[in-house]
Amino acid sequence: MDGILNIYKERGFTSHDVVAKLRGILKMKKIGHTGTLDPDACGVLPVCIGQATKVCGLLTDRRKTYEAVLLLGRETDTQDTSGRTLRTTEPDVTTEQILQVLKNFLGEKMQLPPMYSALKVNGKKLCELAREGKTVERSPRPVVFYEIEVLSIAMPRVRFRVTCSKGTYIRTLCHDVGQALGCGGCMEELLRTWVEPFSVKDSLTLDEVARLCGQGRIGEALYPVDRLFAARPARTVCPEQRKAMYNGNPLEAEWLRDDDCPEQKDEVPAPQIRLYTEKGNFFGLYQYQEEQGRYKLEKMFYGGGNEVY
Repeated sequence: MDGILNIYKERGFTSHDVVAKLRGILKMKKIGHTGTLDPDACGVLPVCIGQATKVCGLLTDRRKTYEAVLLLGRETDTQDTSGRTLRTTEPDVTTEQILQVLKNFLGEKMQLPPMYSALKVNGKKLCELAREGKTVERSPRPVVFYEIEVLSIAMPRVRFRVTCSKGTYIRTLCHDVGQALGCGGCMEELLRTWVEPFSVKDSLTLDEVARLCGQGRIGEALYPVDRLFAARPARTVCPEQRKAMYNGNPLEAEWLRDDDCPEQKDEVPAPQIRLYTEKGNFFGLYQYQEEQGRYKLEKMFYGGGNEVY
């Protein structure tokens, strides 16, 4: 069983909880999530199964979209409403001010990671240090806000949608917006609606996964790994060189074939390709080495043993 499940993480579960429950449902150990989502947050959590665990890091790098509720007039130590209140004020701000401040966050920014986060310093998570009452020096990190759209304003709450880069903390964005408005703010709700290319409308709860598994239909929910790399051309290797492929050896460009045009060779080798076995199973990703004039295995996804060659 290899592929990616688009899981709807429900409130109260950690990302690790989801993985643990899926191991019990699927009776598999080789399962990994693609980046933590706060226990109080809901929404899309792609989970990699079997050979697909090799792309966990690649999915972590994808763009993400969230819908969040910013509560103005309250600051907490966790930057969301689950934390200890540090300051409260009456937010005396206009709609125009809110729109302008959010607009100012568009583009590349430097963001200071919150103490209540899973980032590690000297081998220890920041959230563990924070619970011990400790604060350590953190360096701001570059993040990108591609889109910020206000959905509604009902003071003191602002609901907005944001599309951002990896490593972005929406809690911190809410905190920083409150600071910029002068009244303070924290995050009240968070829903992740998209992790490229997975959408919340196609996501499954753990109960739904268990039901499909019980019906023997879990394969219908698995997103094939190779679809993540659909922009790379698909190739197979000529029969005489299949052994070299299975051994993980570099491949000459002239050994590769396009199934749609088997007699046609690439005049200019593609920088990267998807390679398939003769039976159509996804074998791996290859990178072209111009100096050597051949393709080198970048990452293997095939786990079915050698097919007859």
